[in-house]
Parts: sequence; structure tokens; C-alpha cells
Amino acid sequence: MKSFPDPSDARKILEVLQADGVIAYPTEAVWGLGCDPFSEIAVERILAMKLRERSKGLILIAKDIEQLNPFLLGLSVAEMTELKQSWPGPQTWLIPDNNHAPSWITGINNTLAVRVTDHPIASNLCSAFGGPLVSTSANPSGLPPAKNMSEINTYFDQQLDYVVPGLLGELSNPTPIKNLKTGKIFRSG
Repeated sequence: MKSFPDPSDARKILEVLQADGVIAYPTEAVWGLGCDPFSEIAVERILAMKLRERSKGLILIAKDIEQLNPFLLGLSVAEMTELKQSWPGPQTWLIPDNNHAPSWITGINNTLAVRVTDHPIASNLCSAFGGPLVSTSANPSGLPPAKNMSEINTYFDQQLDYVVPGLLGELSNPTPIKNLKTGKIFRSG
């Protein structure tokens, strides 16, 4: 596993992401795995590393709401207002899939999970990439999410293309997930 000491190395991160690479990085509560959401190869790598079923879908994180605009088409003014009031921040929303996201991101769902992150490193990664990134907890299915570099190394030794050093945010649990249309909570924070 390669680890680079400079988290602002945007050029290297961009090269990795554009080459179907998979990165690990700190988020609001746990370490995350990320990649270009439009790279089926990279997404399949993450799913294989996590032993996760493709049908479950993945979360997209963004620097700002503008990066998510193509995915938000069709939402009402009231729904957009609710999103804007909660972002940036640790709220993940399930929104109706408007067919802009690839099937390897939505899985078998008719929804898409999205978040505008307020974690500085995750936000800077999206900024460097120029768009949203896949964000999923860094752990094989059934094991607790990685909370430190030692756990990243244990879980994914030699499988990652880039590890962005940094500190986790202040949340103790992964971000809550709520359906924007129904209000149903799928994961509490």
C-alpha cells in the first residue's frame, strides 16, 4: 500500500482516480474508500475489497451541492431546501434516482445516497477531483469500519492505490442516512 505524507497532493490524487484507482481517506467518523463513481472498474475493485454485494449501492460525497446538481434534477423546491439546510454536514440523503448515476452506484435501488461533506480532507478530495466521489466505509463486510491507519493496513494491505493521511472528524458513528421523500431513517448517526 502506498501512503503519501502530503494530503494536498491534488495532482497525484487526480492521477490515481483517473486511472481507476482506489483511495482511502478520513471522513466525519470512519475511514472511507473512494473512487471515481463513473469508473466501473474502480467501483468493482472497492466492492471486491469490501466483499460487498453490488446490489446494495454506494454513497456519493461532494464538496458542494453544485457537484451533485446532475443527480438532483427533478427534486422539488421544498426538497432542495431541505438538502441545502442540512449541508454541508454529516447527513446522507437517499434521493430518487434520476438515471444519471450508473447502476453500479445505485445497485438495485431506485434511490441514490448523496452527501455534501464538511470534513475538510474529504471536501478537498472532491474539489481536486472536480466532482463527487464514491464514499463507503473502509472495512470488509461484517467487520467494524476502520478508525485508524493500522486498521486500514490490516484490512487492505497492498490493495489501495493511495492513502490520504489525516484525522477523522468528531462523529463517533457513520453519518445518518435518511430518505428525502419518505423521511424514513435507514441508519441513525
